[in-house]
Amino acid sequence: MYPSINQIKIHTLPVTYDNWLGLLEKAASERPLFQKDGTSMHIGQVLARFIGIPLDEDEYYNQLYDYVHKHSIILLSDDSLDKTIDNAHFQSIQKIININKDQNLSINRFVAFLDGEKLLISAGNSLVHRKIREAAIQMVEFFASREEGGLKSPELRRVLVDVVKWSFNHLENALKDADPEKSMPSFLWYGNYKKSHQYFLYFLMKVGCDLVSFTPDGNDVFSMVDPGKEQTFVHVFPEKKAPEPFPAEKRKRTATVAYRASREIETILNHEGSGLYKPWQLRDYAPSAITLKTTYDELFLLAREKAMIRPNFEVKSGTVKIPALFSKINGVSRNRREYWDRLHGLMGHENTLLIKSFPFSSGANSDFRFHYRNALGKDGLLDPEKMAGTHYWKYNHLPTGLQKGLAEAIRNLCVSPKLKPQHRENEEELRIYLFTQSMQVPENILKMLQKFDYSQEVPKVILYNNEINGTMTRSDAALLLLLNQFGVDLVIYNPPGHNDIENFIEGSAFDSHWLEDVVFEQEFKEPSIIKKVIFQGILKNLRGD
Repeated sequence: MYPSINQIKIHTLPVTYDNWLGLLEKAASERPLFQKDGTSMHIGQVLARFIGIPLDEDEYYNQLYDYVHKHSIILLSDDSLDKTIDNAHFQSIQKIININKDQNLSINRFVAFLDGEKLLISAGNSLVHRKIREAAIQMVEFFASREEGGLKSPELRRVLVDVVKWSFNHLENALKDADPEKSMPSFLWYGNYKKSHQYFLYFLMKVGCDLVSFTPDGNDVFSMVDPGKEQTFVHVFPEKKAPEPFPAEKRKRTATVAYRASREIETILNHEGSGLYKPWQLRDYAPSAITLKTTYDELFLLAREKAMIRPNFEVKSGTVKIPALFSKINGVSRNRREYWDRLHGLMGHENTLLIKSFPFSSGANSDFRFHYRNALGKDGLLDPEKMAGTHYWKYNHLPTGLQKGLAEAIRNLCVSPKLKPQHRENEEELRIYLFTQSMQVPENILKMLQKFDYSQEVPKVILYNNEINGTMTRSDAALLLLLNQFGVDLVIYNPPGHNDIENFIEGSAFDSHWLEDVVFEQEFKEPSIIKKVIFQGILKNLRGD
């Protein structure tokens, strides 16, 4: 294929936080440092390590998801690695270990035995094929220089078994059609690691693959390979946290700060022109909520904004993404006047429902197991059309667009349940429970949803729970999760700071704000008539009425 070229020489590219992904997606021949020089082909390699985690965790995990699913970087992690090994390979490794015990093999002879026993992967390109053998020698040399006892180290068998099986399970297929002039495979390491993982990544690095690592808790997988941080680009985020499971889907939560929110609003307004929509223009779109993470003060600022003015509002492909609020306010401010003014301010917004007694949902005890299973599509998820065409669908009187929106919200609710399982529920039973409760939406809430023009004022449900007005139930929590999926703002006040939704809903689904004082049996304070009139006047002025 390259008659005059017989070797690949690899050079680490000058990577930055802003350019690493762009460089990684460029063809090898378009990257810096690429050249054909006599018998050598020089290619540039992306090596980057990202240690810790940024303040916006949701964006971090969404980016990781995109790197693998959108940019086609191959995921490697302790959880994703295929740990199976061909029995013949295992026996061959043991055979070579025994020979080495008797003969004290040199590194070159040791690797020759690996090659002879077909323990090194092959590649269609002769240059890549040769590079694999060179990388194997470099890895064995690296092992021998680091481990006590060198090739007599008791660690050798474990490392060799792991590197061989992962090479066949994850690297061979990626290298089969690799052309070093076009591109070499790109890999993303995520999370914690063991010693064998480090040697495998060293092997990938020496083969010429692009390699980026993300280690949220600060355990740097490259610490052994490049302790001086000279061969790889390093970016350290401000926090360190235990790594969560690699995302199976993108998160719908997004953090906001005042500056970022204003920048996003600017972008939206510029992109959408005037930023205005005709009344009910989005009636037939399916709503999909993005739950905003806010500070306590931001909560009240964003509550005033129309959906289309909020950060991350988007209309695309029949779906309208609605930035919604889901917050719980524990305790009471020392400044009581400010506390009640803010609460009354939320109440004064158009299309707002105040709930002061619990439970507020009727709940459902029917067995919808059969209905749930019959409503599943070929993908194993609820099919909105199947749901809406059944005899138990009690929403036929609603506008068609709203029915579609409700069905989509129920589907999304069950795809990734945020409700905590109880009484040893498995995941299917949890989904059946949410599905069942979703068929019992109260009439007053249905009326609220019918008034929701998705780009305009966002409906609000305010719950005031002082624990002398009843007890919140699990069916209440299921209904709140459905409303959250639909894009409704939810604000829960709990003056004593006791658990209510925490008993049923995962903490990651909502914000929790703690105020200075804990107050028991705090009666609800109704706004004065004068305050109602003044606030309604302010809202009218803001809307231009």
